[in-house]
Amino acid sequence: MITRVRPAYLKLAESGELTERACRAWQHLEDCDLCARYCRIDRLETIKGAVCRTGERALVHGHGPHHGEEDPLRGWNGSGTIFFSWCNLRCVYCQNWDISQKGLGRVVEPDELAGMMLELQARGCHNINFVSPSHVVAQIIAAVSIAANQGLTLPLVYNTGGYDSVEALELLDGVIDIYMPDMKYGDADTAHRYSHVRDYVEVNRRAVREMHRQVGDLVLDDDGIAVRGLLVRHLVLPQNIGGTDSMLHFLATEVSVDTWLNIMDQYRPCYRADDYASLDRPISRLEYTQALAWAKAEGFRRLA
Repeated sequence: MITRVRPAYLKLAESGELTERACRAWQHLEDCDLCARYCRIDRLETIKGAVCRTGERALVHGHGPHHGEEDPLRGWNGSGTIFFSWCNLRCVYCQNWDISQKGLGRVVEPDELAGMMLELQARGCHNINFVSPSHVVAQIIAAVSIAANQGLTLPLVYNTGGYDSVEALELLDGVIDIYMPDMKYGDADTAHRYSHVRDYVEVNRRAVREMHRQVGDLVLDDDGIAVRGLLVRHLVLPQNIGGTDSMLHFLATEVSVDTWLNIMDQYRPCYRADDYASLDRPISRLEYTQALAWAKAEGFRRLA
């Protein structure tokens, strides 16, 4: 453990590279490749054809200290979450569908987004936690550039559904301190059926490899608070629909068995899950126990 790690984006801010990075990211909006949908829409002009339904400005549903995140993130003062509206996935069982699919929220400028970060820091939060950020990477980097010049010093958490483009991750290299991706599936056909993306597994695994290359395994300070690294989430689905065993084997053999891993047991039918017989019930205790057993068999030791 360590006492403190200085967030990497501060070095970029001091050198001027963070401002340059923000400009480059904004240019990507003109032919958008900032998530793995690769819609190639000019989001400065229109949202027509954009899966994320988000244009030049981000929509924010809300922000505040979150005490329900993993222990290394929430600490005692909470994780400073900013919930973005809309999403680049279409999960039929989404528990936050009113935010991700109805787009409830309000448009914010980068300077207002920066102000939210500074407010959360002033309230004692341990980090800034960007929830569903994949479609607003450019807006986030622009806001971080502003906030860093106004005194932001907290680690940044990229809390993503895991469908992230190489182009976006290159822009985020040295900006994000803690990556927290979902790894939802171990099978592409299943991902297509339940989240409406054909190449989720390939994209997701490539993204997680890159995230780990950038930040490594999760590092905690002397108080047990995360300062840098990778934290992976996986929601256990009924009948092992998510391919938990396949996902775990990949993570163990191609990333790291020292990955901080949260195998989640809170699945319940939401949104359109009742339309699918395979998803119309919560998971059983046996299904969750089996998922944990697979993780331990693969050698994972850091289970949230």
